[in-house]
Amino acid sequence: MQLNWKARLFQLARRPAVGRVIGWVFAKMSFLLPVERLVDTEELVAFWHPQPSYATHILIVPKRAYPSLTAVPAGEGAFWGALMETVQRLVRELGLEADGYRLIANGGAFQEVGQLHFHLVSDHPSAGQGRP
Repeated sequence: MQLNWKARLFQLARRPAVGRVIGWVFAKMSFLLPVERLVDTEELVAFWHPQPSYATHILIVPKRAYPSLTAVPAGEGAFWGALMETVQRLVRELGLEADGYRLIANGGAFQEVGQLHFHLVSDHPSAGQGRP
């Protein structure tokens, strides 16, 4: 079975040495990513997960090279504010409040990609939104 290009990119992203490159891409070249953007600000980009594990599965990635949650400096108020605004906006727009949702940040051995990212997930399909 031949993997599509999104699956191949995802496999490549899991390699430890690729983490620094991924951070640089999100910091400098995120506009080139072949994804359906839901939110794109100066601080972060949110898009549908290319290999979703949930009925609704969105990735939220900072546009700075942070290898993990513990690498974000305490004074990054702009990023944390943008993250919370983005999560609140997506929850409202996708109608996730009633059915429930989770915001997940994996770390350590649970983090497969060497760039900080958050998963906004729900077991229920998004209201009023098409999925690729």
